[in-house]
Amino acid sequence: MESSQLAEKRPWELPWWKPSDGNRKTFTYIVSIHVLALVGIFLFPIPGWGLFLLVLAVISCGGLGTSLCYHRALAHRSVKLHPVVEQSLIFCAVINGSGTPSTWVPNHRNHHADSDTVDDVSSPRHGGFWWAHLRWVYQWSASNLKKWAPDINQPKYLIWAKLQPILILLSIFSGYFVAGWKGFFWLGAIRLVYILHMQMFVNSLLHMTPGLPEGVDSSRNVWWLGPFQATAWGENWHRNHHSKSASACFSREWWQVDVPWYVIKILSFVGLATNVRT
Repeated sequence: MESSQLAEKRPWELPWWKPSDGNRKTFTYIVSIHVLALVGIFLFPIPGWGLFLLVLAVISCGGLGTSLCYHRALAHRSVKLHPVVEQSLIFCAVINGSGTPSTWVPNHRNHHADSDTVDDVSSPRHGGFWWAHLRWVYQWSASNLKKWAPDINQPKYLIWAKLQPILILLSIFSGYFVAGWKGFFWLGAIRLVYILHMQMFVNSLLHMTPGLPEGVDSSRNVWWLGPFQATAWGENWHRNHHSKSASACFSREWWQVDVPWYVIKILSFVGLATNVRT
């Protein structure tokens, strides 16, 4: 097999700094927010309570956008959301730096279909921790939309790919108009870096089960990760999810906190969520 074909099949064998075709903008974004976040932490190590709570509120909205809408409603169709709720949560997910429905959903379905194999978009078993945690985002050629998510190939979902660059710029820069330079860094890059890594632990840490033979599911539950994920608390029950991926509820015990599930129950009660699968 030629080296170019091998790199296409095993992109984790590329140099870490080399984005795949079409992912240069993603790589630039990741580098940029990390540099800005480091500068921000150095200049403004303490945000203050008011700004901290505002950052937490934005993180929480984004967490629901990703976990409730992208993951449970769109990727697994385990709940049907009212169109206004759905589109509002997509907006929250995009400014959260989670990408668009047309990339997130096919990548995630590909992950479940080929979990822990060379065709898995983010397998630490084959690519290692950093591949699963971050590198796949800019070195994996996006999973084919028509193959993995033809139901997402609709204008109401595709439009977000056109809006994403503007919304990401808004997400990075709008904090300045709220709280000056401190707001610029904390509501922008610092928030986005924090969110990025909390999400990526689901792909890396929650699939790092050593000593398993080929073909055995590596997903696991990690209880202590949940509180750091804000309203995405529930994604840390990843073994539960893999064992019953069609369910909108990721918890299996009364003590397993699952915030998006509680929100789904509330939305269902007021008629804004239907077809809830448990």
